[in-house]
Amino acid sequence: MIITDTHTHLYSEAFDEDRDIMIKRALEAGVSRFFIPAIDSTYTARMLDLESAYPDHMFLMTGLHPTHVKENYKNELQHVEDLLRQREFVAIGEIGIDLYWDKTTLDIQKEAFRFQIRLAKAYKLPIVIHCREAFDEIFEVLEEEKDEALFGIFHCFTGTIDHAKKAIELNLKLGIGGVVTFKNGGIDKFLNQIELKHIVLETDSPYLSPTPYRGKRNESSYITRVLEKLSDIYEMPEHEIAAITTENSKAVFKV
Repeated sequence: MIITDTHTHLYSEAFDEDRDIMIKRALEAGVSRFFIPAIDSTYTARMLDLESAYPDHMFLMTGLHPTHVKENYKNELQHVEDLLRQREFVAIGEIGIDLYWDKTTLDIQKEAFRFQIRLAKAYKLPIVIHCREAFDEIFEVLEEEKDEALFGIFHCFTGTIDHAKKAIELNLKLGIGGVVTFKNGGIDKFLNQIELKHIVLETDSPYLSPTPYRGKRNESSYITRVLEKLSDIYEMPEHEIAAITTENSKAVFKV
């Protein structure tokens, strides 16, 4: 059984004490494809080191995370553009809008989001979207930018069924992670109304640990808990869900 974690920050400082052991646990659990989202330029070296250590398993994105859109955001976007000229990446991500931490940067978050969407189109790459308390703002930008070249993943999907349908109409897969296991997560109530062909699995580790690990550090091996929950929701064997969602990831990332 091949399991794909489409969103995991394995270069995070949270793993500095036991990164290799933690990755080994994931590999032993059947997770063999890890897609690594970017945050900002300060993490680029860590991401490249991770890829060098596990070249057959790690697939890197580049991008500027919305919570890191600060005064120097134009320099950061230039860094993203420079990297794209230097080497290949599998996606532009994670990008988007986050109004949980700071609403004052909304205008420049939108600008950075739009710029990176257009970069992705220019390089024929998928986008991986971060959205926190910003569904209206995200969809406003996406509606303006939608065309045949726009595709990707709505990472850590936590919206309503209407949000899900809108994302799918925009040629986006739904990234489903630990939230689906939460008692009050909400998405488990309607997910079986969404065809599995629109779903990919993720952990967002070290964040958003699934039940029963809530409140603890998340890691890629815990994606098996997400798989178990989807098996219940879709009433399908875990190996079939792993196979379908891995194929879905291949359709997005071309890997």
